[in-house]
Amino acid sequence: MSTEPFNDFERELALDDLLRGIDGRRLLSALQGLLNAPLAIFDTKGVRLLGETEVTREAPCLPIIVELEAIGSLNADVAPQHLQAAAELLTLLLRTNARYLMASDLHLQTQRADYEELQRRHLALAKSEQRYKALSETLEQRVEQQVKTIESAQLKLYESEKLASVGRLAAGIAHEINNPIGFIRSNLTTAVGYLESLKKIGVLFEASANTAALRAAWQAEDMAFVQQDMQDILNESIQGTERIAAIVKDLKGFSRINDSARESADLNQIIRQICNIAIAELRDKVKLSLDLAVLPPFYCQPGELGQAFLNLLINSVDSINTTGMIQFRTYSKDQRIHIEVRDNGCGIAETDLPHVFDPFFSTKEVGKGMGLGLTVCRNIIQAHGGNLAIKSKPNVGTLVSIVLPLKPVRQASS
Repeated sequence: MSTEPFNDFERELALDDLLRGIDGRRLLSALQGLLNAPLAIFDTKGVRLLGETEVTREAPCLPIIVELEAIGSLNADVAPQHLQAAAELLTLLLRTNARYLMASDLHLQTQRADYEELQRRHLALAKSEQRYKALSETLEQRVEQQVKTIESAQLKLYESEKLASVGRLAAGIAHEINNPIGFIRSNLTTAVGYLESLKKIGVLFEASANTAALRAAWQAEDMAFVQQDMQDILNESIQGTERIAAIVKDLKGFSRINDSARESADLNQIIRQICNIAIAELRDKVKLSLDLAVLPPFYCQPGELGQAFLNLLINSVDSINTTGMIQFRTYSKDQRIHIEVRDNGCGIAETDLPHVFDPFFSTKEVGKGMGLGLTVCRNIIQAHGGNLAIKSKPNVGTLVSIVLPLKPVRQASS
């Protein structure tokens, strides 16, 4: 990178010139924090000036344009609107630095000029510094606004995908709730009839009827059966209410996608809740297997991880045409939690695998999906410091592997 001053103010500035004087690590950290993904900055010759080696020139990119000319590119595998926002911020910073470099070198050259030239250049320097100061004051505000815009868009993305998932499961959830409500209603109707029988027996007791009359009434109302059946219908009704309460509890946990607070959670319990919510979707055609090892507590946003697990479960269900198998497997190893979702569905074509994380890309029928499920899953897992990988073979099945790093569980007070 050049370290010579700008003696010729008419010459075009290269990207490495404009990066001079900027703390590369801080710039890279700020852009990575904005995009939440690896990135790289290349000049027009394809030389990587900043960024991760894993990001190649073939990654999605936007040109960096200064003075109406492309001087490089910003490459990152993120949504186009996020990449656009980051490129605009980087361009603004480089334009600001260009003016600052010119102003700085003007200042050095004025030391060797005569008084009149010194005055002229001093005026130019003052104007340049004023522009730089104004740009500097607005830069932070623009960065903050762009970050808020991206975070808002990401939250809306999660929310729309969550609503789509709930809508997909709504009929099944309604059935799971209506079924116990139906037999509870029937049981209560039967119990009302039993109460009438008890009233008849009670009338005889109040009239001081003889034993023979009471025995005849007891047999006529079949009170021996009433005693046993009353216990059965009450037990069944209690179980039904417990089933409804469990469904509502699981739905309440899933609905916490907007809750940004992190807490210590049992990932196995989150998986069980998601499977309970989707039980009606699975019952007719899918055999669900849970191989859940004992896991240490994981500090996370439970609602977001529930969203990710549900999206993976729905994808597996959709990949199975008639009947099939889906397995959730969890275990911990080397200070990491591993989660695997395996199915024996139709699989993913090799040509489609590189695009499965692209927003709005879908291999499903039109109208059956938004094409956001895996995009949201990957973003959620990456936000928790983990990674998500997919292996798939057509007509064999798909394996989704998630690895989450274990971190010290924070105390509730923190």
